Amino acid sequence: MLLEVSGLHAGYGELEVLRGISLTVEAGEMVAVLGPNGAGKSTLLRTISRIDTNVRSGSIRFDGHDLLRASTVQGVGFGCLHVPEGRQLFTELSVDDNIRLGAYSVDRKTIEADVAAVYAQFPVLAERKSQTAFSLSGGEQQMLAIGRALMARPRMLMLDEPSTGLAPQVVEVIFGILAGLKRSGTAVLIVEQNAYLTLQHADRAYVLENGEIALSGTASELSADPRVRAIYLGGSPDEA
Repeated sequence: MLLEVSGLHAGYGELEVLRGISLTVEAGEMVAVLGPNGAGKSTLLRTISRIDTNVRSGSIRFDGHDLLRASTVQGVGFGCLHVPEGRQLFTELSVDDNIRLGAYSVDRKTIEADVAAVYAQFPVLAERKSQTAFSLSGGEQQMLAIGRALMARPRMLMLDEPSTGLAPQVVEVIFGILAGLKRSGTAVLIVEQNAYLTLQHADRAYVLENGEIALSGTASELSADPRVRAIYLGGSPDEA
């Protein structure tokens, strides 16, 4: 098992947001985390990444490493990468500079080859490599955020709402990229509001409600679940 979260209780200060969360992700698997706003989805990713959350109990292990005893930088070194909501790019720097900053944790001898690989995967970024990140469209910025994360050679990529604010055709491109990463053996843990498209690409999914896992199963099982169809897939209310 690549990622194993068990009995996780976490939050901010005295506020408990996650209540007994347990989930797993295997290598080369895409796992979705669905749920309404405020359910704790982003807090889950931030806790796995060790970003500004308070863990009360539980465990998080990544490829045998205890992430609760690791820093964010150490987690990146293990291969656990996080693309947060809002992308958090260095907007005044060039596209090329942003990409290269993603390689701070890897062997510098491989940087040029890795940069070339990112540009091959995202040709539009190659065309705009001298532009500032601020000048890119929303979709291009999301590609840049993913490309920067790939520079660290992740074993698992965590994404928080990658489709937010993007045109439908751009969202399809982003999900196509994630599907390619999965085929190459990179695990993907994705938090996403677009449940319909996410379940088309994911292997398994968890539904969070009020900081707890309300449902879990294969993507096909959850797609057919009356409650999921009614609340997240636009089905009839009487299906719930």
